[in-house]
Amino acid sequence: MALKEEMEKQGKWLFRWRSYLPLLGIPIAIIALRNSEFLERIFGNVAEDFWSFFSVFVSFLGLGIRCLTVGYVPRGTSGRSTHSLAAETLNTAGMYSIVRNPLYLGNFVIILGLVLFIEVWWLALMVWMGFWLYYERIIFAEEEFLRRKFGDYFLEWAKKTPAFFPRIKNWKKPGLPFSMKTVLRREHSTLFSIIASFTFLDIAGDWFAEGKLEVSLPWVIAFIAGLIIYFTLLILKKKTKLLNVEGR
Repeated sequence: MALKEEMEKQGKWLFRWRSYLPLLGIPIAIIALRNSEFLERIFGNVAEDFWSFFSVFVSFLGLGIRCLTVGYVPRGTSGRSTHSLAAETLNTAGMYSIVRNPLYLGNFVIILGLVLFIEVWWLALMVWMGFWLYYERIIFAEEEFLRRKFGDYFLEWAKKTPAFFPRIKNWKKPGLPFSMKTVLRREHSTLFSIIASFTFLDIAGDWFAEGKLEVSLPWVIAFIAGLIIYFTLLILKKKTKLLNVEGR
């Protein structure tokens, strides 16, 4: 099998299991947590708190990128199928006018914030390299699919739109207005995942690094609030049409 076909095959496989494969990194994260809280040991609590705030900000910046993407897209783009590649239309406006893979960019920034929170440099390096190897093949498979389906239209868009690093000057106004309902319907699970991950890392960091179980009240409050928001929006999504938007 030629390299091109092999990369596409690997990309399709990774695409299908992309929601679960990152869980394989949990053992590595546990090892890293044993060396966490470096800033607190060297520079004290103030530096630790500042870095934690910065890390959370980075992850929520990634969430913002995802929200800005899905809030404008029409139905048939930015699909969430885990079984096969699919696209009814090629979206080239909004976030897709400045970067070809805004959702993956958002994922990377979210993960970056979580990794920074652990304060272990070699973990950050491993995640950076692993992310590129992982998503490079997924993106390759997706773009081969889009190239076959949309032909020259895709090639022209890809020629002027970066794959991963946004080119802000290319911004093209979306055809649809921003829909907060769509964001709430599609990104409530991402929001809760971020809050739950930081809460877990905060507790696990103390446990693995210092051998003590400490529960931070602000994170407990954030976790409970996030859980309430998650289940509220999930019920609204599953049991009502309140979050439905025509054409989204």
